[in-house]
Amino acid sequence: MSSARNPEEPTETSIDVGQRAAGRAESRMLIDGELVSSASGAQFDNLSPATGRLLGSTAAAEAEDMDRAIAAARRAFDETDWATNRHLRARCLDQLQFAIEAEQEELREELIAEVGAPVMTTRSAQLDWPLADGLRYPARLMLDFGWERTLDGGGLFGERNVRTVIKEPVGVVAAITPSNFPIEVILNKLGPALATGNTLVLKPDPNTPWNATRLGRLIAEHTDIPPGVVNVVPTPSNDVAGLLGTDPRVDMVSFTGSTDVGKRLMRQGADTMKRMFLELGGKSVSIVLDDAPPAAIVGSAVGVCVHAGQACAATTRMLVHRSRYDEAVATVTAAYQGVPVGDPVQPDTLVGPVISAAQKKRVLDAIEQARADGAEIAAGGGPVANLPDHLADGHYVAPTVIVGVGNDAAIAQQEVFGPVLVVMSFDDDDEAVRIANDSAYGLAGAVSSRSLERGMGIARRIRTGSFGVNGGMFYGADAPFGGFKSSGVGRQCGVEGFEQYLESKTVAYRAPKNSATPPR
Repeated sequence: MSSARNPEEPTETSIDVGQRAAGRAESRMLIDGELVSSASGAQFDNLSPATGRLLGSTAAAEAEDMDRAIAAARRAFDETDWATNRHLRARCLDQLQFAIEAEQEELREELIAEVGAPVMTTRSAQLDWPLADGLRYPARLMLDFGWERTLDGGGLFGERNVRTVIKEPVGVVAAITPSNFPIEVILNKLGPALATGNTLVLKPDPNTPWNATRLGRLIAEHTDIPPGVVNVVPTPSNDVAGLLGTDPRVDMVSFTGSTDVGKRLMRQGADTMKRMFLELGGKSVSIVLDDAPPAAIVGSAVGVCVHAGQACAATTRMLVHRSRYDEAVATVTAAYQGVPVGDPVQPDTLVGPVISAAQKKRVLDAIEQARADGAEIAAGGGPVANLPDHLADGHYVAPTVIVGVGNDAAIAQQEVFGPVLVVMSFDDDDEAVRIANDSAYGLAGAVSSRSLERGMGIARRIRTGSFGVNGGMFYGADAPFGGFKSSGVGRQCGVEGFEQYLESKTVAYRAPKNSATPPR
């Protein structure tokens, strides 16, 4: 079992950060413009994944609370000018941006405390990157977007037939977000959904509620967003959360999470024909061609360890040309044995905890099943040993390298959501493509080669929504992200993600043949 890199107690720990975060946390929900407790007064615990200790509690929405939130969102959409007043929406998004920036460092500590996010990840995709453009990009796009276009043609009896295509918001959106990159996903849902004129009910993951309830407080106290436009409703109850998938007042479900839950939401929403955006799981590949530089092997492998492997786009299947396979296994094994594991507060920690005791068990069970199926565990393979006392009850899994399996093995097909890498070999580019595409998923992937042309050729043949060539990074609020096959339906971010929250209406009218088209 891998050991923590430094058994000595540091001066600043997750206990200290957790206490500060708890003292500043918002425990109330936001419903219809008011910060409220649940109607029954029910609460649920928020636990630190790094220490296993109680951080504090959060209001637990029950069916009555969810009903109020949905009703408020419906009323705000139907009875206010939010859907049509783009200048108001732009001003409110700016206000929310400034409000979040004013509390950015408090939010950073909150993410470290309740998500277990290593501080280095908050400098990138966990916080700083999405805060830079998650709201700003759709706010800018809203002002330049083609909300209407005119089609001229056809018609009878010498009259013009003019058709106007109008873009309108979908309506009430249920935004259901995960625990792994919560604020990143929330901002990249809120931004385009609000910019396009929708109202929302946000249901955050119960393992990480405080970043969402903080946003609820900022909306209530620092923006002109009308009551009911955004409602933040945390709950640990699947039954209460499930109301978002069945209530006819909800027009769209925007969900990021597991494929199993995504399929269940799709079934639930079928009776009311809800629009679905589902960003789901992945089992992505990193292909190392025979001409790849040695550094590419280490870079793609260690990337799986970031945030303890809790990333849907993580390239957890490494495919290596057979001529480089032994080299790759030795290199990756040595790298995984030296990856910094420990307290997420420390600036050099790459691998922090997984989110919960239940998730730790799922990861360890998957490793044990691979072992039972004949796999070789080249590195890791269990809990982290020799943790400092304050982390002893945290949810740590050692970075793990698995070899000796084919692509049909369960460990090569199923998403683990932990710091677990499977290394396999291939003989030529065609076989690499075949193995890469032999998956129920199609979210992301990567290839390394000294030839850009060869790498791009591979990228065009892989059935995934995003792909990196030679270290290229596809992330950004302007870049659509989502998956093929069981990795989801639709796209988040970019113009495609903006249009995800819009309906199209075509209005036709007859006009005299030589008349000018009326202004929009």
